[in-house]
Amino acid sequence: QVQLVQSGGGVVQAGGSLRLSCAASGGTFVGHAMGWFRQAPGKDREFVAAITWNGDSAHYIESVKRRFTISRDNAKDTVYLQMNSLKSDDTAVYYCGRDRNTWLSYEYDAWGQGTQVTVSS
Repeated sequence: QVQLVQSGGGVVQAGGSLRLSCAASGGTFVGHAMGWFRQAPGKDREFVAAITWNGDSAHYIESVKRRFTISRDNAKDTVYLQMNSLKSDDTAVYYCGRDRNTWLSYEYDAWGQGTQVTVSS
């Protein structure tokens, strides 16, 4: 069973940047679309961004569309979320997920452990 191992969270001032990483262990997500989600305290998990299996297409929620970039390096079995111009509202635990399919079905069968992103104002 694949495990998704996340890294790159932390504390950053508003306007700053962070890059999150999600790497496969004990399996692979090559051939799967991948997604990033986030969950703020007391709120439901929210979709943030997704990318197709080969990285040729991506989708973002409107609030992050011009600030975040999802990318992947299949040779390293790793997916990234580059977050720029961070705002306090971006504060959340971020999770990566493996889509069941090669395209963006938004049906996920594996999740990372989550990493905290805190944006100070």
